[in-house]
Amino acid sequence: MAPGALLDDTSNRDGHLLEETSDAIDAINVLKGQQAAPSTKEAAEAAATFNSKSEFDSSKDKTQFRQYEDACDRVKNFYREQHTKQTVAYNLKARHQFKTRPKEEMTVWQAMEKLNTLIDESDPDTSLTQIQHLLQSAEAIRRDGKPRWMQLTGLVHDLGKLLYFYGSEGQWDVVGDTFPVGCAFDEERIIYPGSFAANPDSQDPIYTTRCGIYSEGCGLDNVMLSWGHDEYLYHVLKDQSRLPAEALAMIRYHSFYPWHKENAYRHLMDEHDEKMLEAVRAFNPYDLYSKSDGVPDIQELKPYYLELIDEYFPNKVVKW
Repeated sequence: MAPGALLDDTSNRDGHLLEETSDAIDAINVLKGQQAAPSTKEAAEAAATFNSKSEFDSSKDKTQFRQYEDACDRVKNFYREQHTKQTVAYNLKARHQFKTRPKEEMTVWQAMEKLNTLIDESDPDTSLTQIQHLLQSAEAIRRDGKPRWMQLTGLVHDLGKLLYFYGSEGQWDVVGDTFPVGCAFDEERIIYPGSFAANPDSQDPIYTTRCGIYSEGCGLDNVMLSWGHDEYLYHVLKDQSRLPAEALAMIRYHSFYPWHKENAYRHLMDEHDEKMLEAVRAFNPYDLYSKSDGVPDIQELKPYYLELIDEYFPNKVVKW
């Protein structure tokens, strides 16, 4: 199927507004990240591996990112809607739709070019394209000497925003911090406590228990996280790439701030999740801070990343 054949009518979708909301969400998480982050023994042991401390952001003045007050109202309104609508019923519906709808087939680079239209069509004068944003993350990881698979993870980690073209109901089921559905919302450690009051699951006798529909130590592979660009891309790539488990965790959990930042939902984790938590924390700085880096030269970098894509996507074409 040719790229663009399934392009939904997005004339009523403001891609620039979506990205402004996404940036505002990042700004909040940057400012929250100025607090002491959880550390691990492995992270303290400097090594030239994926989990060694990031260097690219060591000289950045993180207080110069957009201030909390500027993003606050937009983000509060966004999360009020997200926390109301992300229910078990909606998540089951979204996953069913993902599995059953016809898939558009594109290479990874074609998908990156398609993601550009999210912004380019609504604001052709924007100073930075989506591909440039992706390359900023990948290049920061590359400069720090991280493995090739992690560089590729930086390149593709936001491709899940293509979900905005494929049946999303708004911004609230594309971007934003994620959290489990089907068990009690950890409102003290999910952003903006008290914003779940209108969510019908907050009144359900099962969904409001500590484990809900899950069991202690069941593992996050068995937990349904709120549907959005992270979860969507994880399901796209887990069976269509050679990316290692750490990369898939970075993709699936990079917006799961209640978990990797606030240490919530540990009772659902298994031994495998402990290793994945380390990977997600290693990736997080590249997700948050690389947007202030210089503008990458797409044509100069494209041959390197096309080779990298081919290394981990042997079938070339991906079903989106």
